[in-house]
Amino acid sequence: RAFSGGHMGDITTLAWSPNGALLATSASDRKILLWDTKTQKIVARYDYTGVINFAWHPHENICSFVTSEGELFIYPSFLSSENAQQLQKPLQPAPFIHDPLSKTSGNARKTLINGLKRPSNASARREGTPDSLDDILGPESAGEEDDFVEDDDGAGYLDEGNGYGKRSLDQAQILKGERPINPGLLEYINHFNQEAHHGEAIGVTYLTQLDEHGTLFSCPPTAENPAMVFYRPHETWTSRADWRTKLPAGEDVTGELRQALFCSASADISLPQATSLSDSYVVVTTSTNYVRVFTLFGLPVKVYRQKSSPTVTCTSWRDYVLTMGNGPVAGDGSTSLLYTIDNVKRDEICQSEDVVALPHNTQVKSVFFSDQGDPCLYDSTGVLLILQHWRTPGQARWVPLLDTKLLERLAGGRKEETYWPVAVAQDRFHCIILKGGDQYPYFPKPLLSEFEFRIPCTTAPTEDPSNPAISEGAKLEESFVRSSLMLSLLEDLVQATNASHSQKTELSRREVDVDKLLLQLLNVECREGEERGMKALEVVSLMKDRSGKLLEAAGKVAGRYGRTVLQDKINELAETRLMGMDED
Repeated sequence: RAFSGGHMGDITTLAWSPNGALLATSASDRKILLWDTKTQKIVARYDYTGVINFAWHPHENICSFVTSEGELFIYPSFLSSENAQQLQKPLQPAPFIHDPLSKTSGNARKTLINGLKRPSNASARREGTPDSLDDILGPESAGEEDDFVEDDDGAGYLDEGNGYGKRSLDQAQILKGERPINPGLLEYINHFNQEAHHGEAIGVTYLTQLDEHGTLFSCPPTAENPAMVFYRPHETWTSRADWRTKLPAGEDVTGELRQALFCSASADISLPQATSLSDSYVVVTTSTNYVRVFTLFGLPVKVYRQKSSPTVTCTSWRDYVLTMGNGPVAGDGSTSLLYTIDNVKRDEICQSEDVVALPHNTQVKSVFFSDQGDPCLYDSTGVLLILQHWRTPGQARWVPLLDTKLLERLAGGRKEETYWPVAVAQDRFHCIILKGGDQYPYFPKPLLSEFEFRIPCTTAPTEDPSNPAISEGAKLEESFVRSSLMLSLLEDLVQATNASHSQKTELSRREVDVDKLLLQLLNVECREGEERGMKALEVVSLMKDRSGKLLEAAGKVAGRYGRTVLQDKINELAETRLMGMDED
């Protein structure tokens, strides 16, 4: 059954009450909703921002939840007296749409208890009959390989799972909303692994990727064993949960020391292991410049050698793989970074050996995909860039989303800090603030910070009491450029994918928002005087209003300030568009 009509944004977490009578959900619309499981109706609403995890007390009317700001709330008497009675009910059945066995007396399904272990007196699994597949195919081969990860600290890496073939919750705890989608965060993890063990990685095994589905490890070659890639999902319905692949002899996962992340003569730089993990594939770049693509359960899909070599790094999102390597060396010893974006499922190349837009002597700090699937890059100058029109071959371009050097918190010059990129999500830059010249975040993991995008159009606008229209106009101009960029990214996504209804609705809403920003800019220009009429008409011509209502509103704005000539020209423009005679 569907719990619908409640949230206006993406769901961030949900949790059933211990007896299953109530369901708590939170979403990006800054709401916590409480649902009655039996009727699928909302019984309570709460206003909290950024909730990413929620938990019920097993016996009392107490709830706890965590926000994306790192805040923990413990809420006594969370439920009203009426709703609290729901917690006293016995175990409630799951809200199936239709259970045919429930109507047959004596054959009804027994209600399952979440986490119930198999009783000790349960009947053993039936042995094979003489004509079973065991007799036909022979017994299973004995002598499984030794476990790849040695459980030398008793942390439970070799847990056999529960009776349903799934790993226990303790081994699969991942903070939702803080997904490490960029290689830079993995370098941070490896840094502390080595620091804690005096420069030696734990069991010569590197944790290279981690997401909500599983964990990816890589192992460097030794004198006795070749390099290996190891993947373990957090949940599975089979008894064998993980897989491992040995690379050919003499081949290693790229990454120990790699040169030329600079656009000039470069020094050796420590890089993370060049692997990536998406919802669909595992990607590994090796020391022989091969790009190896596997499914999540170890099936090889592609092996190819990329043109730009040596390989620097790679990242992936769903079916798309971005690899980055060094281009040809110039006469002065400098080299340019080149990137390629490949759709593995369709076997299509979106961008082939295109240049990474970096200024001279600038280093790439991190490459990753945003939550909407757009490639992002953060460089050593503190600029965050996003790749626009990357699904169309030859049309991609890197657009700055944020220059951290221009943040207001650094304007006075009293703060000295840099930023460790974590994610681009929900139209914000999520990062960890590094102070005092630190290169890595401190341990334990610090709280995430987030900054709104601000495209560097002009000097950061400041409040001018003598002429407030100047600062207001500068802010609106930056908002227009930024909103147009985000609209363009969403248009590309909707056109290239099987877009959902919510995405199409969001696209229409953003188109109207861009036109409203232009209407506000028109108001500023009209207020400044008749001499700004040419720019005001130019602002109106940028509107993409299909209904004509906003153009009509633009004419009224001009008339309000007595700009009769401008009003006549706006009306002429509206009539031209209505007749379909306007030129693109």
